[in-house]
Amino acid sequence: MTAPDRIRRLAVMLASSCAMAASLAACGVFAVPPEGAPPTATTGRTVMPEEGPPPEVTEALLNQGPDPLRLGDIVRLRIWREAEMSGDYPVNEDGDVVLPRVGAIHVAGEQPAEVKTRITQAFSRYLQNPSIEVTLLRRVQVLGAVRNPGLYPVDPTMTVSDALALAGGTTADGSPNRVVLIRDGVRLPVKLEANTPIAGASIRSGDQIYVDQRSWLSRNTGVVTAAITGVVSLIIAFAK
Repeated sequence: MTAPDRIRRLAVMLASSCAMAASLAACGVFAVPPEGAPPTATTGRTVMPEEGPPPEVTEALLNQGPDPLRLGDIVRLRIWREAEMSGDYPVNEDGDVVLPRVGAIHVAGEQPAEVKTRITQAFSRYLQNPSIEVTLLRRVQVLGAVRNPGLYPVDPTMTVSDALALAGGTTADGSPNRVVLIRDGVRLPVKLEANTPIAGASIRSGDQIYVDQRSWLSRNTGVVTAAITGVVSLIIAFAK
């Protein structure tokens, strides 16, 4: 095999290998960090710590027990045939939720089951055999590579995908496979997928759902491919 032939063969192998690497990166193969790996700061917007916390800190944050209502959470009330009393009612700065007819009920610091029971009992004094649906919405920050990052109320029946949709969905640079849960500035080892229900994801009021960016290679596949093509073309041209 002559030298020009060897050069051409090497160029073709280089192009094929790089094209395969670019394709795998675009599919997210290199985008997901290993389970339990410390978070990385890939953008200036990241709020994740550079190093993982001690195991005892993570365990304590995960095992905090049931999540009581907090200031700013929302009580969603649906009363059958009583549309004027149905609605969304926030927990105010005093820890009370002010409901029509019933008035103020202190709910901050109380567990969801207890809150639902108290509200149903309160309306039973004014309505005969009321059919009441009480849903508690928690305030969660949706941050990172989403179109409208901010604070959003989410209910337990929603999924992680629904929560991201509230923030306008992921940006072109965002990776739906790199969604992490942050509590008190600590990344928790909880796997969040698009269909993960909020109720089953250990998400509490005040948590952050953070969407990380895709890897640099997967975000710049076109640039990398064009550069490789140019280099290969030059090699072949010089080999002639």
